[in-house]
Amino acid sequence: MASSARKRPRQEPEDNRAECPFKIDVVNPESKEASRKPKKRKTENGEDEDATAKVNLQMSPFAPCGKFKKHETMDLYYKVSPPKKWTDMTRYNSFVLNGVKYFSEGFIYVANDSSIERQKAANDNKPMQIRKKSDDDWVARILEIRASDEHHVYARIYWMYWPDELPAGTLDGRKHVHGRQPYHGMNELIASNHMDIINVVSVTSQATVRQWYEENDEEIQNALYWRQAFDVRSYELSSVDLVCRCNTPANPDRKLLGCTVEACKKWMHEECIIDDALQVTYKRLGTDKPHLPSEPIKKSEDEIEGQRPLSPSETGAAVSAQHSIDVKAEGEPALNGNGNVDVRQTDEEDGPAGPEDAAPSSSRRGASETAGAGTPSTKLILKSSAGRKGGKPKKKGEANGETSRPWEGLFEVTLNTEKNGPPVLEFKDLRQGIVGGEKTWTEPVKCLLCATTVN
Repeated sequence: MASSARKRPRQEPEDNRAECPFKIDVVNPESKEASRKPKKRKTENGEDEDATAKVNLQMSPFAPCGKFKKHETMDLYYKVSPPKKWTDMTRYNSFVLNGVKYFSEGFIYVANDSSIERQKAANDNKPMQIRKKSDDDWVARILEIRASDEHHVYARIYWMYWPDELPAGTLDGRKHVHGRQPYHGMNELIASNHMDIINVVSVTSQATVRQWYEENDEEIQNALYWRQAFDVRSYELSSVDLVCRCNTPANPDRKLLGCTVEACKKWMHEECIIDDALQVTYKRLGTDKPHLPSEPIKKSEDEIEGQRPLSPSETGAAVSAQHSIDVKAEGEPALNGNGNVDVRQTDEEDGPAGPEDAAPSSSRRGASETAGAGTPSTKLILKSSAGRKGGKPKKKGEANGETSRPWEGLFEVTLNTEKNGPPVLEFKDLRQGIVGGEKTWTEPVKCLLCATTVN
């Protein structure tokens, strides 16, 4: 069974449209129609003509990094109607329009009614209205060029979608969406296997479109790019990488922070880091507690004494320290053959040392401090606007009739990465009537997933 490929929607008047007599039908390769042999029929001139169009296979020029659930590839079986009129035309590798040469496999801008009306308004000096990216010229990739003469030149194309044009019912992962999603960038396009045939007089200029591989975040540029694809057969978007604790895709127009701890290496949205800091601060201070500066933890005199190195006057300047001490029951100290000092206990009433006596508490403290010092720290790398930027965190809804973001209007947090050293969170207390405490302060950034302090 064949289904007609959807034409890009056009508005009246019809005189804006470039004449094109051809139509594309998508064919299911498992149907009987796909395996049916073309029938011949006689034309008015007595010539044979195919009554049914030949089924062709178009290998997709797009290979998205993400996957589809229904179809493994975007390869498409199709047929052109009327078939003989199409196949009788000469096939070309390129065409020249207004002095510009366009090649097969190249990207092009195609005029639509919105762009035509906007051009007319500009020519008449009319005020321009606020518009969406999808109001610009359409973008397409040329698959094939055919012509009967210089006045009848046509291109078979695959349309590139602006995210705003995603139709209702589009499957994005497990949910159905319509239009632009929060993770779509301003210059982002969506590749598709939506095939069409156009008259090349509607082409306005060449387009530069690159594929963006999300693992290489330095390749993002100001030109048009695509990372995701749309399969018109199943109304399905290919998958995209999920990042951050909120497990949502990244918007390349917003900042992302990356954790470089080997066991983590997760990207985080800047908005999610700030949102987490606001939640923690509200939980700690609420609506009426002042922020008090944290005092450094003071060590006891015993800890300081135990960590202070002994001076030569206390140990004897001419005597070097030995390796270890063996404790024995009785007798005088004596040097053994290994260079160690044997110490005998003279008071026998205390009895032999037990397991707890053998491991002094000071050695336990030293062991725990050493283990803590060996713990790897977290580093976050900030990608500037030329690289990858972060996406929006998920917004939570209302709960129990109360706002789920009670800290809004009470505190303000910004992420500062401009200073030398690790990035910090800068807090500002916006609450009124709070007595005492600090109104502004800074705190270190912690990874949202492994909770390690950034340095």
